[in-house]
Amino acid sequence: MNPISEQISRIGVVPVIKLNHPEQDAVPLAAALCEGGLPVAEVTFRAAGAADAIRLMRQAQPEMLVGAGTVLTTAQMDEALEAGARFIVCPGLDPEIVTYCRQKGVPVYPGCTTPTDYHMAGKLGLEVLKFFPAEQSGGLAKIKAMSAPFPMFRIMPTGGISLKNLKEYLSCPSVCACGGSYMVTADLIDNQKWDEIIDLCKKSVKIVKEVRGNG
Repeated sequence: MNPISEQISRIGVVPVIKLNHPEQDAVPLAAALCEGGLPVAEVTFRAAGAADAIRLMRQAQPEMLVGAGTVLTTAQMDEALEAGARFIVCPGLDPEIVTYCRQKGVPVYPGCTTPTDYHMAGKLGLEVLKFFPAEQSGGLAKIKAMSAPFPMFRIMPTGGISLKNLKEYLSCPSVCACGGSYMVTADLIDNQKWDEIIDLCKKSVKIVKEVRGNG
């Protein structure tokens, strides 16, 4: 895996963030994530201010690994990279975006849930795939089944991940990290419950350490 993928794998959990008010919430949220032990964020372009959020988080926490999620076009990718995004996440497998990212030397994690997706991902030279939406697409059972014919991929399940099933997912050898929004819900962010976010991050980190034998 490339260095950024390795770093994501070491952290183990990627908060998936939708910020409606980045000018207000991006900086304190970045601080909370770092204090909680999860210095990484996938800022989704489902919110209009995603690029601003990425820029503000990178400026406030330069050591933090901030990427862009729900990237659907190369124009969004350019906007994300200009703001300082270190990686790109897509809900599906778009060969145009994957090729564009690879040309620019930026890690890209497309959503893949079928053998056809995995086949195409292999042809495009990918190593790490987002499995999305994880729970709705067959969950851990399907991830394990898909790893038999496609053992070369590391998987980042996202969608339906919570503290209740995080340990189970991370215990799967093919899973490198899990994406989740349970520690950055709209309620927590909009009501600026930074202490609760820190606590949820610390609980996530504890699970990662337990699974990987260094807790």
